[in-house]
Amino acid sequence: MKYIFCVLGVLGVLLTHAQTKTYEQTILEHRESYKKAFLEEENSPLKKSDFKYLDFYPVNSSYLVTAQFKRIEDTIGFDMKTHSGKLKPYVVYGVVEFELKGQRCSLYIYQSVTLRTQKGLEDLLFIPFTDVSSGTETYGGGRYLDFSINDIFSNKLIIDFNKAYNPYCAYKGGYSCPIPPKENFLNLTVEAGEKRFKNEPKD
Repeated sequence: MKYIFCVLGVLGVLLTHAQTKTYEQTILEHRESYKKAFLEEENSPLKKSDFKYLDFYPVNSSYLVTAQFKRIEDTIGFDMKTHSGKLKPYVVYGVVEFELKGQRCSLYIYQSVTLRTQKGLEDLLFIPFTDVSSGTETYGGGRYLDFSINDIFSNKLIIDFNKAYNPYCAYKGGYSCPIPPKENFLNLTVEAGEKRFKNEPKD
């Protein structure tokens, strides 16, 4: 009997390890696809030789959270500031609330007025955010998370900060990258996703 319990215990550990490894592998594959996209994008700020300067936090499943979503019917919209000084029209699509590192957090979700009129991009949403790491371990201009309207189900949205990425402005000047509104500051250190570019351009 003790042998059976021992075997079951070992199997449990192995299964848990396998599940963790599977999740980690998924994120690592996501990062490879992320890098590949730079080579396919005509207006890309990076070449393959720049990939050695990309840096990421270790994969951490504690930064995978299920957030409660609340729709906001923003019929007026606003102009979001960008790093180039150009203003871009956005609407507030909703707000999400979740717990991270023992803290209650909230972030606003935005939709581009320009992109939602383009075929194939009608459902695109994004969350630009800053946190305590911004300007030190991560890019000072904030990081982004992308979603589709279809990712919201039963008023819930799964947020994976391991997929947080830098805007183009983190790599090179001359781009109009949206600056995260001040209400999307998280008063904690998000040690997940992309870190500061190791060859960051000088202002």
